[in-house]
Amino acid sequence: MSRIGKMPISLSNQAKIEINDSNIRITGPKGTLEQRLTDQVTISEEGGVVTVQRIDDSKKAKAQHGLYRMLVNNMVEGVTKGFIRKLEIAGVGYRAELKNDLLALNLGYSHMIFFKAPEQVKIEVPDQVTILVSGIDKALVGQVAAKIRSFRKPEPYRGKGIKYAGEIVRRKEGKAAGK
Repeated sequence: MSRIGKMPISLSNQAKIEINDSNIRITGPKGTLEQRLTDQVTISEEGGVVTVQRIDDSKKAKAQHGLYRMLVNNMVEGVTKGFIRKLEIAGVGYRAELKNDLLALNLGYSHMIFFKAPEQVKIEVPDQVTILVSGIDKALVGQVAAKIRSFRKPEPYRGKGIKYAGEIVRRKEGKAAGK
């Protein structure tokens, strides 16, 4: 049995769960999330504890057991606490600012890059070199943060670019180092 899949998910008293035959809906103080279920797993809720069981021991059911447990756990955490990804900008003249609902990035190109986030995701710029991406859907927050990072990935020679907070960029020596 999957070590992750067999762990129960405890619902806080803030989160409410609705289980239909093939859909699950979780509502909390930050919003509502829905997930379509596969026919390989079943979900039940008793006394504020959600459990995920697989229907048989087939390879596909085993693979999806832990997956759907984590998806439901992330949904519960998202509607109660939310998720935040922090991005840092390094480089001379590189900066970010929020203009209306657009993120304006100056990353050393000949033009500025404008990025509009989906409605479910909130972008904040506390200072010129920090970007905070927050929302209730973990996958969507990560996808938006990855898209922003892709505009100028950190390069290994000077370390310039957009990186996740806490990310370690492996630095390389230049050509002159071999002499």
